[in-house]
Amino acid sequence: METNYHVPVMLQECIDGLAINPAGVYVDVTFGGGGHSREILKHLNKDGVLIAFDQDPDAQRNKIDDKRFVFVDQNFGFLKNNLRLLGYKEVDGILADLGVSSHQFNEPSRGFSTRFDADLDMRMDKQRALTAAEVLNTYAEDKLHKIFGIYGEVKNAKSLARTIVTARMDKPIVTLADFKSVIAQHIPKGKENKYMAQVFQALRIEVNAEIDMLENFLEQSASVLKKGGRLVVMSYHSLEDRPVKNFLAKGKFQGEVEKDFFGNEQKPFQVITRKAVMADEKEVAMNSRARSAKLRIGEKL
Repeated sequence: METNYHVPVMLQECIDGLAINPAGVYVDVTFGGGGHSREILKHLNKDGVLIAFDQDPDAQRNKIDDKRFVFVDQNFGFLKNNLRLLGYKEVDGILADLGVSSHQFNEPSRGFSTRFDADLDMRMDKQRALTAAEVLNTYAEDKLHKIFGIYGEVKNAKSLARTIVTARMDKPIVTLADFKSVIAQHIPKGKENKYMAQVFQALRIEVNAEIDMLENFLEQSASVLKKGGRLVVMSYHSLEDRPVKNFLAKGKFQGEVEKDFFGNEQKPFQVITRKAVMADEKEVAMNSRARSAKLRIGEKL
């Protein structure tokens, strides 16, 4: 395991949230560097099982050599089918850490970071066809406007989209350097890093269909968890936190919770964390990624 691959955020809080049954079956749907998985295994006895999902080929290098450990090379949006293939209809707990790993940001060739010049890729799963370059070079102006506005919360999303569409007529936008020179006039002075982070977030979410996959995962988690099983989800921005919060509270992503004929609420989870759990100051001082993390926990009713 690469120790610097990714430092797990709120590790103890995640483990506490799972309320681990030593002989239970647990799923870490965002394996990454394996930090959370290793800690879960410490709490399982010889009959316990941990199934880890990750679509990132780099994460496979961190696989754990343990008879109780099963690795699934898939996106968590395909949770239910893959558990069925392994012979599990129900599990005791599921953990999801939705952040991009530090390793992905630090690997120049992946194109996730604004620090390195590289091809505009941003695919978590290299089998996917769509890259960030393809989004920039083929999407219609109104679609780019929507992506930057909704997924990146970019203030000047409309003029940014127009500039990209105009520039690509001359030559395609292939690398980070190409992209930065095209949009230079839109980057606010003194806020370069924040602006680029927002733009990159928007592209990454689109390339990897992250919000769709998250919603698929949440719906499937409700159907594969045993009664009393825990769902523990850590998110790093409001676009992810909102669907998690709504689904845990209401069993749906929009609108009010549904009720039966007698007025009983029809929802799969009881919320354990009334307010999101945040990292303490000590952890934030040691790991800046913890600053924006929000942890939410639900128990299957």
